[in-house]
Amino acid sequence: MSIGSQIAKRRKELGMTQESLAFSLGVSFQAVSAWEREIYLPETDKLKDIAKILSTSAAWLLEEDALPPRWELHDEIFSIDRMYMQVKAAANALGFVQTQKALVLMENYHEGQVRKGKDKVPYIFHPLMITCHALALGLKDDVLLSAALLHDVVEDCGVRAEDLDVSEPVREAVRLLSFSQGTDSREEAKEKYYAAMRDNKIAAMVKLLDRCNNISLMAMGFGKEKMADYIDETETKVFSLLNHVKHNYPEYYNAVFLLKYQMVSVMETLKRLL
Repeated sequence: MSIGSQIAKRRKELGMTQESLAFSLGVSFQAVSAWEREIYLPETDKLKDIAKILSTSAAWLLEEDALPPRWELHDEIFSIDRMYMQVKAAANALGFVQTQKALVLMENYHEGQVRKGKDKVPYIFHPLMITCHALALGLKDDVLLSAALLHDVVEDCGVRAEDLDVSEPVREAVRLLSFSQGTDSREEAKEKYYAAMRDNKIAAMVKLLDRCNNISLMAMGFGKEKMADYIDETETKVFSLLNHVKHNYPEYYNAVFLLKYQMVSVMETLKRLL
């Protein structure tokens, strides 16, 4: 079986048209048609993109005897609408005014933004996910949930922390969670970034929730080199922060144990595959 036949076979298995595959790849549907009819073949550097969109591997596209992908991968593992309603219901039931404000601000600031990955999931999936994670761990704190919802708006939306229409403790946590390299080297900036969070338990816990979510889903949007770098940073800088939280904020001890368990489990599995 040829590359063109493999592309056509997998595209049809996923219910994709030539037009939709072409749009995802940024090429014309005539190009896809030509690949599948083997008038000409896709360039080598395009194979990884094709494989990613088709939820398979470049090896499968190239090897006629290779097994087809066993599973279809999904970037959106939980319903955004259900998570949104869960956070809203919890905020209302607990009388969390800041969380109610932050939920609206998060939706407005991240409007139109999407997460990295083949499915182009709306960006709010991420802050909603870590906020629901916090609730599931029993972290029912108005400031923490608000900071979780807004933790990326400074970096990603061009907003200043001091201009956020929330309480000062929430603004301070968001400010600490926003990475800026400035005139420092990236390594120096990262050292200062993690050090600054150590004395703010809200920012520290939100960072741990954020990293746990990113580690859990990084195989969806990261290349192998970035995954390896992310694992290295987690084991050095993030786990140092985690140990500080564990020893200095006993109210978070059980939550920190579960977060570390999740991160280590995923990373040790990925180490064997990278």
